[in-house]
Amino acid sequence: MQGFVDLFVLLGISSHWNVALAGPDAGLKTWGRFSKISSPGDKAFLYDTFPDNFMWSVGTAAYQVEGAFEKDGKGLSIWDTFTRGGNRKATGDVGSDSYHNIHADIRAIKQLAVSHYRFSLSWSRIFPNGTRGSYNEIGTNYYRSLIRRLKEIGVQPVVTLYHWDLPDNLQRTFGGWSNHALVNIFRDYADFCFQTFGDDVKYWITIDNPFVVAWHGYGTGVVAPGTKNDPDLPFQVGHNLLKAHAAAWHLYDRHYRPRQRGQVSMALASHWIKPSRTRRESLRECQCSLDHVLGWFARPLFTDGDYPTCMKERLGHRLPSFTPAESQQIRGTADFFALSHGAVLSFHLINDSLKFGQQEELDLRMLLHWVSAEYDRPPIYVVQSGWYVLGNTKTEDPRHMYYLKRFIVEALKSIKYDGVNVIGYTAWSLLDGFEWHREYGIRRGLYYVDFTTPDLKREPKTSATFYRKLIQRKGFPQLPEDRAAQGVFPCDFAWGVSANSIQVETTPSQFADPHVYVWNVSNKGELRRLEGYEAPPPRRTPHCADYATIRQQVEEIRQVGVSHFHFSLNWSSLVPTGRVAQPNSTLLGYYRCFTRLLLQANVTPVVTLWHHTRQRTSLPAPLYQAGRWLNRETPQAFAAYARLCYRELGSNVKLWITLNEPNDEEVGYAEGHQMLRAHALAWRAYDREFRQAQGGQVSLALHMDWVEPAFSFSREDVEPAHRVLDFRIGWFSEPVFGSGDYPVGMRSWLRQLNSLEYYLPVFNDEDRQLVSGTYDFFALSHFSTELMTHAKEDSYSYSTMLEVQPMIDTTWIMSPRPVVPWGLRKALNWVQERYRGVPVYVMANGVQEDPARFNDSLRVYYLYSYINEALKAYTLDGVNLKGYFIYALSDERDPGFGLYGNVQDETIMKASLSHYRNIIQHHGFPLQGAPAQQCPRQQQPCLGCRVLAKRPVMGFLTLVGSAVLITLGLIVYYTAKRHREYY
Repeated sequence: MQGFVDLFVLLGISSHWNVALAGPDAGLKTWGRFSKISSPGDKAFLYDTFPDNFMWSVGTAAYQVEGAFEKDGKGLSIWDTFTRGGNRKATGDVGSDSYHNIHADIRAIKQLAVSHYRFSLSWSRIFPNGTRGSYNEIGTNYYRSLIRRLKEIGVQPVVTLYHWDLPDNLQRTFGGWSNHALVNIFRDYADFCFQTFGDDVKYWITIDNPFVVAWHGYGTGVVAPGTKNDPDLPFQVGHNLLKAHAAAWHLYDRHYRPRQRGQVSMALASHWIKPSRTRRESLRECQCSLDHVLGWFARPLFTDGDYPTCMKERLGHRLPSFTPAESQQIRGTADFFALSHGAVLSFHLINDSLKFGQQEELDLRMLLHWVSAEYDRPPIYVVQSGWYVLGNTKTEDPRHMYYLKRFIVEALKSIKYDGVNVIGYTAWSLLDGFEWHREYGIRRGLYYVDFTTPDLKREPKTSATFYRKLIQRKGFPQLPEDRAAQGVFPCDFAWGVSANSIQVETTPSQFADPHVYVWNVSNKGELRRLEGYEAPPPRRTPHCADYATIRQQVEEIRQVGVSHFHFSLNWSSLVPTGRVAQPNSTLLGYYRCFTRLLLQANVTPVVTLWHHTRQRTSLPAPLYQAGRWLNRETPQAFAAYARLCYRELGSNVKLWITLNEPNDEEVGYAEGHQMLRAHALAWRAYDREFRQAQGGQVSLALHMDWVEPAFSFSREDVEPAHRVLDFRIGWFSEPVFGSGDYPVGMRSWLRQLNSLEYYLPVFNDEDRQLVSGTYDFFALSHFSTELMTHAKEDSYSYSTMLEVQPMIDTTWIMSPRPVVPWGLRKALNWVQERYRGVPVYVMANGVQEDPARFNDSLRVYYLYSYINEALKAYTLDGVNLKGYFIYALSDERDPGFGLYGNVQDETIMKASLSHYRNIIQHHGFPLQGAPAQQCPRQQQPCLGCRVLAKRPVMGFLTLVGSAVLITLGLIVYYTAKRHREYY
């Protein structure tokens, strides 16, 4: 079946795109390439694994974690002095005290099961004044011990020679990196480290993030040494950093590589940027932005030994130049591309002046592709990646965990989809510590450090558990529940489409023009209106076929191929006065015609009596003014309105929804209580007065987006998720489908709050008996999923009343709400587990997409994936699923959700419509090669039979009269034909 083949394509198969050929500005094609990749299949989560030899790492930096800033002969670094100046409040004097806690750090590294550990050497701990003459044996032994312990647990060290903590003596004596003298001083320091540790180290980083060192250390003054006010100094510093790196690389290449067989590189960090406009000039500005941050150092190393053209053109004489010999010395001095990405630079230490009017974005995958294209496909080792949480966060760090997940899956897609040679990933960082210019205001560690305890106790965070499990699985292997299901729904499954309302034009469009026309035979048969003449109004009674709007809408519904159509009536329009004795008869007749013509098109109407919306109440004005739902008379008025609809439309309608989505969070508990009574009164009225004659079914429809614990393995998050479901769904479902009362958890939670603001009404015995069991099926609307945690992350979105923090998984597709197909299956299972065996209808399920996109690929993906999850619930989980309704029919009534779009007055069929029709025709996703499901053909409605059944005498006379007229017509026709032949 083609539809099922399409499903596999949409659920994650992305075409392999070859990386563009390298060359100057080859990365410029990155933005265009990704704009052409099919969406959303390419954006969907990728279930796959990393190569077996992939390097899983975790990292730290010396000044952030070591502490012991004056212990055992260590000299001062520029950070020791920088943190004691200005208005800074904290220092890294203690940090995480790793100097005294090697055993705790090793235990944490072992628990993570990483293959590599990246750490930096404190230059001033080895050479207190920065030069070999001040050698400190005790400090050196600390690193010998650390490396030995790493080797004992099978973890390879990745050693950074310089991570921003220059010996303070070199800054005071030479002016730090602004002085060319540091090139040879650094070379000598590197020589000592290669000689001392090199036998056990296979990966070396000479200098970490030279952009931050040069731009913010010697330009903005945000980080140590805090130099500023000389706009040209950062470029001289960057010049010297490149020369120092090259000197160390050549030293290793000549003297140590043959024996030690290690690799050396420089860790380069970058943000990502996207064009603010589609013009090519914007793409050039994006390229230039990356050149000023990443290309500043990467192009000399990986391309031609010189700075990017954009930098040279814009900076002119401010940018130092390389001699041919210097270019030759620098070019090619990196054995792999060490890339840093994440919170240090992105959105934190990138100035607006370097964005050149473009928009910063967090996209590791596009950055990896750009690097691969721009620098001739080097092996890329992500040596720093991650995010952060606030400083008051303890062991529950959901935001960090989901950002880690996002970055890692982007690296996986880069390998699998884009052909980028990513060889390793480093989660940053192992421990909470001193976060540079942010001090202790944020935390980035996988392990929580309690800075208030004497031994700075370490505890694994949720992000550590996540990372450890991910490493064990080598990525994200596809589990059985993640695979697409094959199978079909039963023949009587209700396939439907929903709309909030229908277009109503109560003036018949046929026989409505009173003007008189003459037929001009000699002038191409055109009709010409006679001015001043009008025909008398027709005396015929309007027929349902007279309404062009009904015919058009029914035809649009019929073309979808559905068996059911769900729409809402307008209470305030049908009964404007609130009194059913004074209904809008014209509108009632219109709805009657609409439902009748639906039946003639073999489409079953599903009608909602009242649809709750935040924008408008749709209650009759007198009821609205008299207290709305808080008025105890409103439920009685609603029941009377329901009787009117049952009486007038019930012969055509067999599925009724009393209240659609009343469980809105803005509805108060007292209002909700009266809504439940109104529903129950309407259900009881149908059950007693109409069910036997009409044979229909009645229920209410609840909005049911799924709520998932942010940490499914944490009880502390499972309970808040259950609490939210009780308050959002159980609030209305439990009184009707369950115990006849509100959920126990909901009532006990509100009781402990002890606040009149959250008073939950009590059902008396009469109301409990009234409400309980007033259903024939469970109808739900489902659109999306959100995560819930107890850990407060954002005070704006945090629910103080429920003590929960809503959040999303950053790997989810957004439009604008998250697209999470498996959430529908979980919602259906929740209903099944709570109210076992109840028939369930998914009464609305849809996604919002740009109305201008008639090739609505996101909606197509949404349809296949969500319906497939519904199939799993039906076939695998035993959910008594009776029907599925896509939301919505048309953008005209439900903007952005429709299967039909509109351009001016023209209705356009979107691509998703034909895909939905294809699923319906195949009853789901049948196994390829399996015989087609045989369903009895639906009989076309026999209107004559209905007339005979209801009024047999009149029907008989009508049929006889029709036969006589047809016979007379045939006699006249053949008589005239013979007469013409005779002449």
